[in-house]
Amino acid sequence: MHIDKLQDQLAIELARWKGRASLYLEIEGRVIEFNSNEVYQSASLIKLPILFEAFRQVEEGFLQADMLVTVSQEDKVGDTGVLQAMDTKQITVHDLLALMIIVSDNSATNLLIDLLGMETINTTISKIGMKNTVLKRRMLDFEAAQAGNDNLTTSADIVLCLKEAEEGKLLKKQSRKQFGALLLNQQFKGKLPAYMNQNLLKIGNKTGELTGIEHDCAVITYGDKRAFAAVLIDGLEDNETGKTMIRQVGKLINESISGILTGNYAV
Repeated sequence: MHIDKLQDQLAIELARWKGRASLYLEIEGRVIEFNSNEVYQSASLIKLPILFEAFRQVEEGFLQADMLVTVSQEDKVGDTGVLQAMDTKQITVHDLLALMIIVSDNSATNLLIDLLGMETINTTISKIGMKNTVLKRRMLDFEAAQAGNDNLTTSADIVLCLKEAEEGKLLKKQSRKQFGALLLNQQFKGKLPAYMNQNLLKIGNKTGELTGIEHDCAVITYGDKRAFAAVLIDGLEDNETGKTMIRQVGKLINESISGILTGNYAV
């Protein structure tokens, strides 16, 4: 039973590094989880349910993907993304979504939070079933975070969001397809996908990080099957340790799937 072996390997990997680690992996009809309902600061993983809600509002006719959104200088915040460096005064909803996911643009995310509505996003988070996830602040609003209004999630909730977006019934087929396409266009592939065979596997992922925090999640497609993974880590003395840890988790998942595809393992 190679999935049992994978579970043992992952347990060893997660235990040998400093930091609090959580994992939820659904693969070959099996679930492997460690601390999967422990709550973490979400960092940029909160952008996944924001994306979900945007597609829902487009489906309902509340938004149009080609609708232009005004961008002021005050809307441009630092850290990740490119909108802060652009001279654009207007941008489409579609392009905001693309920036939010593929380069984790915080300015684009804040514009989307304002456009979609924080309360509405949280309502959809509840509809998805993400019991331990909440959006309480805009990106880089550290004053709000220090006041206790932080964005929170779990590895189990993140996989639930990914599964609902890829295979669920809350979004129509075209929206699910577009959701997956944005993840596949992700530019930050230095964690879970780093040691994965990207010629053999299709990997759509979304990262998150803050000081002392490293996250990544992925939809991994192989043949006609999918695996869903989320790794959340905090309490790190240095972020590079967390990146290394997540890469090793990805490597083990890759080896397991490669074994399935080559017939070297039996489920």
